[in-house]
Formats: sequence, structure tokens, C-alpha cells
Amino acid sequence: MSGQTPGYRVWAITGIPEVQEGDDLGKLIAAAEPGLADGDVLLVTSKIVSKAEGRVVTAADREAAIDAETVRVVARRGPLRIVENRQGLVMAAAGVDASNTPSGTVLLLPEDPDASARAIRDGLRDALGVDVGVVVTDTFGRPWRAGLTDVAIGAAGVRVLDDLRGATDAHGNPLSATVVATADELASAGDLVKGKAAGLPVAVVRGLTHVVSGEHGEGARAMVRDARDDMFRLGTSEAVRQAVTQRRTVRAFTDEPVDPGAVRRAVAAAVTAPAPHHTTPWRFVLLESAESRTRLLDAMRDAWIADLRRDGKTEESIAKRVRRGEVLRNAPYLVVPCLVMDGSHTYGDARRDGAEREMFVVAAGAGVQNFLVALAGERLGSAWVSSTMFCRDVVREALGLPETWDPMGAVAVGHPAEQPRPRPEREAGAFIEVR
Repeated sequence: MSGQTPGYRVWAITGIPEVQEGDDLGKLIAAAEPGLADGDVLLVTSKIVSKAEGRVVTAADREAAIDAETVRVVARRGPLRIVENRQGLVMAAAGVDASNTPSGTVLLLPEDPDASARAIRDGLRDALGVDVGVVVTDTFGRPWRAGLTDVAIGAAGVRVLDDLRGATDAHGNPLSATVVATADELASAGDLVKGKAAGLPVAVVRGLTHVVSGEHGEGARAMVRDARDDMFRLGTSEAVRQAVTQRRTVRAFTDEPVDPGAVRRAVAAAVTAPAPHHTTPWRFVLLESAESRTRLLDAMRDAWIADLRRDGKTEESIAKRVRRGEVLRNAPYLVVPCLVMDGSHTYGDARRDGAEREMFVVAAGAGVQNFLVALAGERLGSAWVSSTMFCRDVVREALGLPETWDPMGAVAVGHPAEQPRPRPEREAGAFIEVR
């Protein structure tokens, strides 16, 4: 109402009995005579939803249950695992909980919390004739913040996100990034009156009718960031290991342009690789124009065809082999890493001079690996192709490079056209000899 001070009420519902598997939560809540009205928001602890849905396992199976609910491990500290679970939530132990459940059992989160919220909402509408919003809540820790708070893991009839982008503040400044997590704010408000050990699993918020909608809405799943938008997807020590394994060879790209700044950041990471004698043996040639890419690839193709004809290959065989190089031609961005021997030592001894060059080649390879891993961190796909190493003179001439620069392959860069297949795990022991 105009002139009225903004405010709301929040209270816990008493009289809800211990929930058993198969219970209809809508009927149980209605039987407690909660005095609900249209526009109220009901905040329901996920534990009673899990109990009603039979998401209970014996404690002996807890670690197996966590494994089954885990999509990926984000961080690990001793026995504690922070993981992404099958609902897309990143939390401790995949949400497997041993509190507020009989001894010897643990609770799993509801399989589909949004569907659970919809069922409760429909049940209350049928039983009481009221149109309320429902939020299923669970308790989370948060990165960089001490303590726990309740957040929304399921929702129905509630506007879970309030997108204020495009509006202006009280001073007329444009809001360009403000999206309010309304459902999470409701969940935490309810937790203040439900408590953790008071046996009060349901709360009501009244006075915020503007957050309630007639339709069920998109649910709390809309609040989960996907991998592309998650700036903090990896943990700490886990990031070091997983970042390396996320580098995958990508051979098909979208038409989306590549951010040159992302490539330059990857180069900055590349040149932190180890190198002999405190040298900097890396140079990265960035082919940002279609003309430079075409000029290089045409010259390399002609040189390859000439080599294959000298090898006595048939024209059909030559055409087939040349088609393999299309990954470079179809990429929106190419990089040619080069080795320079600046600062190398000369011994006048074939054995030691050969070892000297090998040191620099290893350093160049380390730089290329750093580059590929950093590209993956920028959410860019890449494919390292060795072809420039077989026609270095041709590459130097096409790109106008100094004679002292040795091209060490080419890297196709772009946004992956599809997600790579899961990488088979490799047992480290197969590659280890202990003496």
C-alpha cells in the first residue's frame, strides 16, 4: 500500500509430527492448521522432504551414498569432501546428512527438489484452497565466509531470482549486474525461526506477495551456475590437478570469435614454464587475421603435398591425408609457438650440443603445455598439431619469421562445438619405475 512501511512476518509452524516415508507433506502441513493465506511463502526443510520420499540409507553406506550422489569433487580436506552433486549443488558430502535422522541412518537430498516443491504447493492448494509459494531449503557453507546459512534447493510459485539489470538505483545510476537471489533470502529468513534442533521444519513468510507467482515457475535449479559461468569451479590443490586434466584436444569449433585477451593471458601463463640458463626460449605467433591463417595453411598444404608425392603416395591417399589438416583451417584462431635458442651454450661437442638443444626443446614443450592448460582455464578448446615442424622454412617464409625461430607445431583455438567425451582414467603405476 502507498505510504506503508515495507515489512514482513516470519514464523515457524508447530504441530507437524515426525515424518515417515510415504507421508503427504501437503496434508501434514495443512493438518497443523498453519493459517496460510494467498501470497504466503512456505519454507520447508529438505530433511522432511527426504524422509517423506524415502531418501534414507543406513549409516554403513554413507561413503558409498556420497560417492553415488557425487558428480565431481571440488575440494577435499581429510575425510571432508566438498562436491557437486547430481542436483548441481556444490556442498559438503553431497548433502548426505546424519542429523535429525534415527541413529544408524543418513538422509540424501530429494532427487528433484523443484518437483518436491511443486507437489507440496499443489497439495496445499487442494487441501486449503490457498495459493502459496514453496521453497525447499537446505543448509550450506559458503566459500570465503564462516558459518552456515539456509539456501533454496527447490522452489515452486516463487520468483527465485529478481533481475534488476537495466533498472536504476535511487540516484539514477544504472544497475548492470544486480540479480538478487530472492529464494535464498527467503530460505535464510525462515531458518532464523526454524532453528537447527528445535523440531520446527516449516516456516511461513507473509507480506512479500510480490515474490509469489501463479505459475510454478522455473524452480531453484535456475539458481545453479553452469560450468561456463562459474568463475570458481575448481578448488585449491584440486585446481592444480584438475586444470591439467581439463586440457583436451578439440577438433571442432563454433563460429564464436576468440577473445584475443584470453589468448594473451594464456601466453603469459605459458612463459612461466621452466627453462635452461634463465632463458626465455618461447615465442608465440598469433594469427588473428583470416588472411594470415590462409596464407600459412595454403603454403603448408602445398609443401605437404610435394613431400607426399616424393614419397610415392597416390593422389587419393594424398587427398585423404591432407584432409586431416582441416582442424587448423576450420579453427577461428591459430597460434604458432616457436623455439628460440637465445642464451644457449655451445660446447663444440656433438653429445653436449645435442643435449643442450634437447633442454630447450623440453622447455618449449613445457611452455606449450602451460599454454594449452591456460586456454582450457579460459574455457577455450585447443588442438596442438605438429605440422609446422615438418616445413619450418615454409612457415618462416609465410609468416616473415626470423631464421632463428623454429616453429614447434600449431595450436588451433576456439570454442568447442561439443563437450569432449569423458577421459578414461590412467593408473599412474603403469608409467612408474621405482629404483
